[in-house]
Amino acid sequence: MTSTAAPPAEAAAPPQAPRQGDRHARRFGLPVAICLVMGNIIGGGIFLLPASVAPFGTVSLVAFAVLTAGAIALALVFGRLAERHPRTGGPYVYVRAAFGDFAGFLAAYSYWITTWVSNAALAVASVGYLAVLFPAIGAHKWSMCLAALCVQWLPALANLAGTRYVGAVQLVSTVLKLVPLLLVAVGGLFFFDPANLGPFQATGQSPVGAVSASAAILLFSYLGVESAAVSAGEVRDPARNVGRATILGTTGAAVVYLLGTLSVFGLVAHAQLVDSQAPFTDAVNAMFGGTWGGTLVACAAVISMVGALNGWTLLSAQTPYAAARDGLFPKVFTTKRRGVPVVGVLVTAVLASGLTIYNYTAGSEGVFEMLVLVTTFTATVPYLLSTAAQLYFLASGRSAEVHRGRLVRDAVLAGLAFAFSMWLVAGSGYAAVYQGVLFLFAGVLVYALMAARKQRAAA
Repeated sequence: MTSTAAPPAEAAAPPQAPRQGDRHARRFGLPVAICLVMGNIIGGGIFLLPASVAPFGTVSLVAFAVLTAGAIALALVFGRLAERHPRTGGPYVYVRAAFGDFAGFLAAYSYWITTWVSNAALAVASVGYLAVLFPAIGAHKWSMCLAALCVQWLPALANLAGTRYVGAVQLVSTVLKLVPLLLVAVGGLFFFDPANLGPFQATGQSPVGAVSASAAILLFSYLGVESAAVSAGEVRDPARNVGRATILGTTGAAVVYLLGTLSVFGLVAHAQLVDSQAPFTDAVNAMFGGTWGGTLVACAAVISMVGALNGWTLLSAQTPYAAARDGLFPKVFTTKRRGVPVVGVLVTAVLASGLTIYNYTAGSEGVFEMLVLVTTFTATVPYLLSTAAQLYFLASGRSAEVHRGRLVRDAVLAGLAFAFSMWLVAGSGYAAVYQGVLFLFAGVLVYALMAARKQRAAA
């Protein structure tokens, strides 16, 4: 299938500013943009990560370091792409500018699937932590479902209230969840006991095999590095601040991940950590004694997930908005109020809610898990296409950068980011790639209808 060529980058539409006089719409400054990146990267998974990789031994820290290098390379590439295309849409904008409408649509469509399915998964996961704080929630399926829906719709309502409130919620939630995480990550180093670390390799595999196996679990810890780029149109001075927010937010998340995992390894005995259902709770209890660590960690986890949902809800509306402006998504997605694409927020919330209700009411099992598995692949498609777009810009001479040294540096970074993205695809697993490709190809029919409509309008 051939695709319609995108307009040159120089002719791209400038980012839309919130309407003057609208006190509910406000562009994000650098601190809020950084919190958007950090808040979306650090969701709820961090609270189980140490126990998930403990069976491999401390070699998993090496895998974490390798993945961190790949994530930072990807963040640097997004920063460079945002300088060239400072528009709402992020990966969709870059891919369409490089490869045309069809590739751009695939990037937007796959990213959109990722966001609303992930929102449902985050809401369902938060119920377990809410039940620790309020045991009555876990007593019945209907109460669990209602709690998950509330966790979904509260961030959606914050989005509908305007970008001013989205930024405020993101800033507050990121700060609140970082306090207990940093308490363990930094404070735990003062209680660190090397005897708790256990063996370097606990599985009997080769070092390379152990790194690869633990990396497969950790691969998706950095999803969200593109958050500032997707919302570039809502960031002040996006050509400058999107790149800075992406790099600083990714680096900050990496520090929390690495120090947090290292501290838990040194606070909780290896044999206990392997079987732990709440490693950060065990770490807090080891630091201060008592059993109040579970309550603290449950509060932090709920705040973390609500903050992540707040940011991901905004991103779930921004990509369809950008694609709809170019005629590749239904025009209704361009409806914007108070700086927020309201239709995108509502559609995403409704779809995620429907999937959440299905999770608690359907008699059949496995569909919800299958959809979550699909997102492990669809999330990587925009990364892979974006890094390929950067390589295309550099190789074709369309890059504005002419300094040879910087050109070589950007090419090396883009190559590393492309390899990292390929590793993400490989780490998805056969089932995720197979099912994800089916979902992706189902979107080809949508593209065909939208492209035909766009062609008729142009004629």
